[in-house]
Amino acid sequence: MKIKDKKCKECGADFTPYKSTQRVCSPKCALIGAEKKTWIEKKKILVENLRTRTEWLCILQVVFNKYIRTRDSKQPCISCDRPLGAKFDAGHYFSVGSYPNLRFDESNVHGQCVYCNQHQHGNHIEYGVRLPLRIGEYHYTRLMNKRGDALKLTLDEIKGLIKYYKLKTKEHGKTTNT
Repeated sequence: MKIKDKKCKECGADFTPYKSTQRVCSPKCALIGAEKKTWIEKKKILVENLRTRTEWLCILQVVFNKYIRTRDSKQPCISCDRPLGAKFDAGHYFSVGSYPNLRFDESNVHGQCVYCNQHQHGNHIEYGVRLPLRIGEYHYTRLMNKRGDALKLTLDEIKGLIKYYKLKTKEHGKTTNT
């Protein structure tokens, strides 16, 4: 069986490969491809080093919200008890703007339907009624007492939390799928 001619991934020339997995026409093109690959890796490291603390916090917020959505996917809306559909929010009881220290507190954030979170401004009264029932009296009291604390995360702590919540999302996703 003859191997079909291919186009080189680097220079675009047509060539007949020795093996079906060959992607470039010559060692010269292979070297160019390897240099590009190392540059892409270096660029990724440079971009990570140039991110600001605020950008890292935004990344953490996205990862944290994804975890909350995974964790609460089988629960009803915290505010109205309607089943959560395919699209729902990670709603904060104490807002991020007023209480930044509770931004990443799992007791403060729960699955909330889009209607309650976005159109009812969090449906705060119903959220407050159902919150102690969902997390328990101990965690509710702890959350209330934590409101005045400060949140001072270092860059390394933020990166650590990103890894932690990615791992937790992955593990939780496996347990809910089985």
